[in-house]
Formats: sequence, structure tokens, C-alpha cells
Amino acid sequence: MALRGIKVVEMLGLAPGPFCGAILADFGASVTVVQKIDASPLDVLSNGKRVISINLKCNEGVEIFKKLCAESDVLLDTFRPGVLEKLGLGPTSLMKENGKLIYARLTGYGQNGEFKYKAGHDINYVAMSGILSMLSKNQQPPRPPLNIIADFAGGSLLCALGIVLALFERMKSGRGQIIDASMTEGAAYLGTWLYKSQNLPIWSGEPGTNALDGGLPCYASYKTKDNKFMAVGALEPQFYSNLLKGLELPEETYSQTDMECKKKFEEIFLTKTQQEWCEIFKNLDACVTPVLDIKSVDSHECNSSRKSFYKDHENLIVPEPAPRLSSTPGVSSGKQKPAEIGLHTSQILQELGYSKSEIKDFIIKNVVYARAQSNL
Repeated sequence: MALRGIKVVEMLGLAPGPFCGAILADFGASVTVVQKIDASPLDVLSNGKRVISINLKCNEGVEIFKKLCAESDVLLDTFRPGVLEKLGLGPTSLMKENGKLIYARLTGYGQNGEFKYKAGHDINYVAMSGILSMLSKNQQPPRPPLNIIADFAGGSLLCALGIVLALFERMKSGRGQIIDASMTEGAAYLGTWLYKSQNLPIWSGEPGTNALDGGLPCYASYKTKDNKFMAVGALEPQFYSNLLKGLELPEETYSQTDMECKKKFEEIFLTKTQQEWCEIFKNLDACVTPVLDIKSVDSHECNSSRKSFYKDHENLIVPEPAPRLSSTPGVSSGKQKPAEIGLHTSQILQELGYSKSEIKDFIIKNVVYARAQSNL
């Protein structure tokens, strides 16, 4: 895989950090998660990663962490600005020992600026990026689309991109660098086209009344007879013509920009089940698709024909890594069972050169927690 041989240290945090680590692991990186002694069992993205539980509130724990970073390529810091510096584990300290270390810092508002110490979640970062203002309708409060935009797209994914870029640059300079990944800035950057297209006529109305935000009847979702939904994206004239064919409506009566079409479309879509509409539009190029349920998305022929999903050890449907590389494709780390807290602690400490007696002493003094101690 593309990142095979790259060693990543991931500080266990909320979902954006673990997903960033999972992306790197899916494409071959060896990821070691540093957990607290009393780590939360809620992490659902530890599959395929090694885990070590270290008490960073004691000097010995700090020294173990330094040793781990000295032999790694990437550190993924998910804490607020200044937290690791207080422990003596900031970029200045760690990169002095390892000049090739890529120090990736994933936070809500970045490493400097007025908001750097403020708490927040996806909804706050999307709000401060300006994107949330576009996600309202009928002058109602904006509704965030889950925690996708800032946490995972603007956060995890762009941080992973930054890491890969830094690794690429390191091949030329031989030096690591610091990555300041702000989820607020990441969300804004994802919306670059939205910012640059503001003068286009597609954004002439209030949020929720425009072509791409559900304002047009030809770009919306509709409920079906069996309480499921169909997604319609018939923006171009040829697709709209085929939409009307499928709905058995005359083009001369139902103009693409006529807002009164919405009620008629709603009435017609309610007359058939989702599967019946799928059959009707199967051979009509109208940009009409079913809204697939996350619990059965893998069974639809669009996804099953490409094997886009698999079922994990808990029988949950999980996406395969994307994009697909022809020579060095990713392999989902989610296909492995999640590691228990402290499972690899002893193994990692031995790899760092600590003796069995030293490791036993660390465990007794609560410097580390080790799940597996039988070989000590």
C-alpha cells in the first residue's frame, strides 16, 4: 500500500482524529494510538491500529512518549493548542529530537487567532466557516448535515491530505514540518466553489430557494408510497425531459422553473413505492435515484457491483477505502477487530528497548496500562 512503512502516533481524541488515523492506516501506515490510562471505550475507529496506554502526567510517561515519537514519521495531535507544550511535548521539543517528524495538529479553530482556545463542535466550526448560513430554508434556523462537513471532511480528510503533502515534501528536503489543520478553515476551503460562485444566478434567492439548495422542484427529494424517498437532480433540460417522461407529465405544462411543479411531483411520487420508481427510471437518464438506507446501502446494484461496502465483525456495513489506486489500493483497517485498551502496550515498550522488568515497574507505578502481561 502507498503508505506502507510510515509510522504514525495518534493521540486518542474525538472522531476527527481517529478517522484521520484510520485513513492513513487504510492506505498502509502503521498507526499507534496513545490512550490515557482510563481511556474511553467509545472509539469505533481503532481497528487495525496498535494501542498503548500511557500516563502523560508523570515524567516517565512523558519520556516513553518522546521515545515513541523519536522513532515515528507523524504525530497526530488532537488536543487544544498548548496542551502538549505544557507537558514538554510540543513541536520544538519533539522535532529537535526527530527532525523528520511531521507534527500534525487538528483543532477546531487553529493554533493561533482569537478563537484558538475556544471549545466547539462541528456545528460551531461550520457556522464560523460561513457554510452553515447557506443550509437554511424558509428563513428557518440552518440545519447542519450531521457532523460531516467540519469534523470529517474539513478536519480528518484535509489533515490526512496535509500529512501526505508533508511526507512528499520531506522526500526532497529531508525535514518534517508542522501542520495546522483548523476544522473551521477546512470547512471553508471545501466550500471554495460556493464562495466564488456567489454572483452566479443560481444563488440569487434566499437560502433554500435556489437551484442547488432544494429551491427547484427538479432538484429535491420526494417521499414514496412506502415511506421511502427518491432523489431528483434533473437540472439539465435533457434530464428534466426524461424526469417528466417517467412521471408521465407533459413538458408544455410543467416548466422546469415553475415552482408549482413541486406539489404535483410530491403527489405523483406518493403513488408508487421506491422500488417501482427505480424500475421506471432504470432506463431513463433523468438523474433520479433512490435514497438508500445506511443499513442496506450495500445491497443496491450500484454498490454491490463494485463491492463498495463490506460487513465488519459487528455485522455493520462499512465503506471500502476511497479513492481506488490501481497499483497500491487501500485495504480497510475496519476489517480487523478493534484493539482493546492497552493491548499492545508491552509489545511497543519492548520494541522501544525497555526490558521486561522495566515494563513491570511501569505497570506497578501506573505509568502505563498493559492488557497483555503474560509474556512479562
